Amino acid sequence: MGKLKTITRRAFLVGTAAVAGGVTFGTYMVNKPHDNPLADDLADTEASFNPWVKISKDGITLITPHADIGQGAKHVQALLLAEELDVNLDQIKTDFGTPSPAYWNTAMGNEGAPFLSTDESIGATAARSMMTALIKVLGMQITGGSSTVPDSFDKLRQAAASARETLKLAAANRTGIEVDKLRTENAQVILPDGTAMSYTDLAAEAASFEPVQNVNLRNPDQWRLIGKPTERLDTIAKSTGRAQFGIDLKLPGLVYAAVKTNPRQGAPMNSFNADSAKSMRGVKQIVPLSNGAAVVADNTWRAFQAVNQIEFDWAEADYPANMDGHWELVESSFQESRLDKLWRDEGDAVTALADTAPITASYKAPYVAHQPLEPLNVTIQFDGKTAEVWTGHQIPQMVQQQVANVLGIEPTAVAFHNQMSGGSFGHRLEFEHIKQAAEIALELQNTPIKLTYSREEDFAHDFPRQIGMARAQGKVSNGHIEAIDIQVATASSSRSQMGRSGMALAGPDSQIVAGVWNLPYNIEHLRVRGYAVEGVAPTSSWRSVGASSGGFFIESFIDELIHAAEADPLAERIRLANTSVTRQVLEAVGELSNWGSEMGANRARGIACVESFGVTCAQVVEVSLQGDKVKIDRVYVVADVGQIVDPVNFENQVQGGVVWGLGHAMNCEITYQDGMAQQSNFHMHTGIRIQQCPEIIVKGLENAQQVKGIGEPPVPPAAPALANAIFALTGQRLREMPFNKSISFV
Repeated sequence: MGKLKTITRRAFLVGTAAVAGGVTFGTYMVNKPHDNPLADDLADTEASFNPWVKISKDGITLITPHADIGQGAKHVQALLLAEELDVNLDQIKTDFGTPSPAYWNTAMGNEGAPFLSTDESIGATAARSMMTALIKVLGMQITGGSSTVPDSFDKLRQAAASARETLKLAAANRTGIEVDKLRTENAQVILPDGTAMSYTDLAAEAASFEPVQNVNLRNPDQWRLIGKPTERLDTIAKSTGRAQFGIDLKLPGLVYAAVKTNPRQGAPMNSFNADSAKSMRGVKQIVPLSNGAAVVADNTWRAFQAVNQIEFDWAEADYPANMDGHWELVESSFQESRLDKLWRDEGDAVTALADTAPITASYKAPYVAHQPLEPLNVTIQFDGKTAEVWTGHQIPQMVQQQVANVLGIEPTAVAFHNQMSGGSFGHRLEFEHIKQAAEIALELQNTPIKLTYSREEDFAHDFPRQIGMARAQGKVSNGHIEAIDIQVATASSSRSQMGRSGMALAGPDSQIVAGVWNLPYNIEHLRVRGYAVEGVAPTSSWRSVGASSGGFFIESFIDELIHAAEADPLAERIRLANTSVTRQVLEAVGELSNWGSEMGANRARGIACVESFGVTCAQVVEVSLQGDKVKIDRVYVVADVGQIVDPVNFENQVQGGVVWGLGHAMNCEITYQDGMAQQSNFHMHTGIRIQQCPEIIVKGLENAQQVKGIGEPPVPPAAPALANAIFALTGQRLREMPFNKSISFV
């Protein structure tokens, strides 16, 4: 197992991957340790061995800096720390900690480098190292890209092992017994005679020692928690209604705010008239905003009612007013001047397809909303010099920066307290509500303010998933797929999102072709081109980002080609598998679903396999015909993440991803009329209903060499597997989402 790099009480060093990028970013900057944020205010009786572990006579606190947006991040991080610290989960407290570059994400660089996950060339390795080095130098603390587990798996275990061995050193110093004769168990150091010394009792003494370095991590056969079913730390609180989310926060003297800003995204406000709102019950103040207005009242409901009485004159959007204009921009992007990048060009697809009339198809994926159950909210207080902010967010330091920009103070003067979030799916990577809250706080200084979006405002100001299309040509020969030439044109969610944050994307956007260019197959002749669509509505990261539409494009077309070749959909995919991991995933899902068995009348199955965020995930969807409606009966899912940290959480994440992917493929789209989103609430953007939800059978594999996350990879295969199943059932090809435009579901 790996050795612990130098992690002291005040700092820790970057690993070797980032050091490799030192030539580009400067060896000193890459190696320069970040301060331990826990060390500055430690009491004499407390010890912090690194940024993740703090022990005092009152208890053990584990810092879990990745945001918990419902995916169980807090639990998984605590579990990894508890494993090596030798504590039980009921013996610790958790805390999100304060924003700090010490919590930089070591795993984001791999996804950011424009190389296939299977590419181990010198160039690919160097690019990943450089990206990791940049993230380290910038101290980017971010939750996203299914990176929580890969970022945490080694780092947190190493941190906990360092704390454990330092506590043993303190016990050895007190008793005179050699360290190698001591062991740890149940938050205690155990002496040879069985005497137990609690960590909390040893904390003050341990604080005087430099943390022990070069600690060997335990072998998997010694693990107590990793890979074992455990009860999530938040299960009881959520099940009993005691869990506290950002929207639940209360402070003395709190006032409540609601906003209304231009529903034509990004456009300003010409004017407003709030005369009717001012006199309404509970209204305390009307606050003009940069593109709208806020009402501050004595409760949220009254703020909602009053803000709806304000009359606004909105400016026009700088994108097409109606959907025909959006789709025209997408279709017109398939031209050389809009080429973002030629991503794959292997063999000679042009010549191969010129030999015969190619098989052609085009596909469409609409805008879709994030629609988390907890609407956007933020609580803020500003005293003229410093600010405090409470909300659930995935980039804590950027919250500080955005608030500081509005208030005219330094980011260090902004204290941020991350909160549990009731869902995100990419929604809580945005900052518009944060900036609006800061504008209100600037007007109401020394007053705590809670801004809550109404559901309608949340929908109106969601930055949806990218709109896009694909055009594909293919050739089959002798019962096999021989050539594919696929072009994908989508809005660049990365450029749109980063632009709102004051940043720019350097180079092409791999999310335009995600799920397509990294298809998990070896195609003899393959060309993949991505085109950036400009001038459409602003977009954002949506669960699985580009792969959510790209997986639908490529796996639908793969299925069409296999049908034309008169091959078996599973067997041909296995033949094309680009790695042993892909092959094993496909074989496992075939076995799990009993692929090839007789299904009987009015029943069929479809399959899809997509790689996203380095994880290969395959799904088989079984459907049946009930009258003239399609019922989804069962879904079988297999994914390989290298190491399953918690099998219960793994299964929950996979099942949730399938439900998310199916529901949006079936029923959801955001459309614009007069520049405004027409869908205003869940009833107009309906996910899968409970009576439509199938049985979902999950199997996780651990053959991949690297540890990966599972939050997003189950989403992309769901739509194409369902579409392919419907074709097998009805003979109708679905090339546009949502499917309810063409099919009725039970």
